[in-house]
Amino acid sequence: MAETIVSPGVFQRENDISFIAPAPLEAGAAILGPTVKGPVEVPTLVTSYNEYVRKFGDTVTSGSDSYEYLTSIAVKSYFSQGGNSCLVSRVVTGSFSEADSTNIAATTGSASSPFTIRTIGRGALYNNATGSADTGGENSDGSLLSGSANNLRWEISNVSSAKGTFTLSVRRGDDSHKSKVILETFNNLSLDPNADNFIQKLVGDNQLSKATDSAGVTYIKASGSYSNSSNYIRIASVPNATPDYLANDGSTINSGGSLSIAFNNYLPTAQSGSFYNATGDTLAANENKWFEAINANNQGVTGGSYDDMITVLENSDEYRFNVVSAPGLNKNNHSATVDKLISLAETRGDNIAVVDLYGYGASVANVTTKADLLNSSYAAAYWPWLQTASATGKNVWVPASLYIPGVYAFTDGAAAPWFAPAGLVRGGIPGVIQAERKLSRNDRDTLYDAKVNPIATFPGTGIAIFGQKTLQTKASALDRVNVRRLLIDLKKFIGDQAQGLVFEQNSITTRNKFLASVNPYLDGVTQRQGLYAYRVVMDDTNNTADVIDRNQLVGQIFIQPAKTAEFIVLDFVVEPTGATFGA
Repeated sequence: MAETIVSPGVFQRENDISFIAPAPLEAGAAILGPTVKGPVEVPTLVTSYNEYVRKFGDTVTSGSDSYEYLTSIAVKSYFSQGGNSCLVSRVVTGSFSEADSTNIAATTGSASSPFTIRTIGRGALYNNATGSADTGGENSDGSLLSGSANNLRWEISNVSSAKGTFTLSVRRGDDSHKSKVILETFNNLSLDPNADNFIQKLVGDNQLSKATDSAGVTYIKASGSYSNSSNYIRIASVPNATPDYLANDGSTINSGGSLSIAFNNYLPTAQSGSFYNATGDTLAANENKWFEAINANNQGVTGGSYDDMITVLENSDEYRFNVVSAPGLNKNNHSATVDKLISLAETRGDNIAVVDLYGYGASVANVTTKADLLNSSYAAAYWPWLQTASATGKNVWVPASLYIPGVYAFTDGAAAPWFAPAGLVRGGIPGVIQAERKLSRNDRDTLYDAKVNPIATFPGTGIAIFGQKTLQTKASALDRVNVRRLLIDLKKFIGDQAQGLVFEQNSITTRNKFLASVNPYLDGVTQRQGLYAYRVVMDDTNNTADVIDRNQLVGQIFIQPAKTAEFIVLDFVVEPTGATFGA
């Protein structure tokens, strides 16, 4: 709203057109897979399992039975083991669209809808109107005919024509007017685009969607002017904005200029409505396969549907994580996609891919045969499948990769990334009822020799991971998970320090600044048993005149990773009576 100048004087004004670039979405784990609802093919950060449920749901009914996607169980396990944040990427097969709000009535019936709402999540599940933009399909108690805990409804209240403001609430789809379940509320909203409380500014109008450029590269495209403050909706349009709704005295309502009605007639009335017109239904996929029945069909999603999402996650500047998992995929049924998941970890160099090799019911030979096809220090495999309690109340079989990000998170919290996520101290898996197969010592030996980490069952101590090999074939320090994760941790910290030196002067001062941050950090890693020794070189020996002339600053970090004790040898020596034991 323009400032009114009445008397002479000096008037100083600020016009802030600067912006702060958003920080990358940083999480401990990235988990890919189908979910009940939520944004489609847009990596989304969640910081608790409750937030995950709000955005992505937990259980869904298909036919006469209820199911829980493996993604949901994996996220639940991850947070229960101490994970702090998780990057969830919802994968679907087919076309999915947002849902539109049913008609929002204005104060004057001749005025068109003052604004339109769309759901951030996509899929037909969000539809709860009866197919028309003008009807919400309500029962006599105000509940929706097609309302559910997984879809939404909207409500407008506290309309003030004197101030030109109103309240917008997002409600759960299965509530009623007498028993409201309000998910979000935005107060004091305005249709005035010049006001700080303009509805699109406070709620958001940003749409994130997968796109492909002319070179065939898949990326996440952002459109809109304001970031989304809502977890559920965005304001798609405001066709009847009311600029400078209030006059300079703060009370007079402008007439709308050449328009036939006053601005206050464009305000919405107190009302509620729902959503319609969304498309997309994973449950409609033919022959949905769940849990132990998963084959090429993975809970209604095909393996190739993951490919674009894997490509999107290659953007390491935008998304950061140290472990990636796609429970439901396996090398036997989805070989090309599993290869792409491992390639993602190798290309980024800052995470480890946890993969499954075979579906439920495999033999040791089946699993080791598939492991022989893979060779990467950026990937690890675990076996066998495990039984757990689902949110549906049933005990179900799930692949091992579902639990591993949680075990890594527990290791990070209890010790550090360079400690082995295995054994009875850190390798236990809470929530598991039983393993598909109780492995013998011979089974464990065969699996470990083939680079597969066995999940062992010990009477009295429970179920635990009893191996920590990567899928690298050649014997080296990097054929162990703890060393690979050590390198990931070191590269992340040291890389971030180096990033701050880009475009700085290539001088001794800059080099010393780098050394002053890196050496104390590596000292700490050594004291915490991550390294035996290290040396950092960034001086004239590797920054010669020709290197400097090429605008390069070179540093070398030499490390000796600490090794784990995987084979404990105890010698019991029986001596004759009268023998003397040495000190």
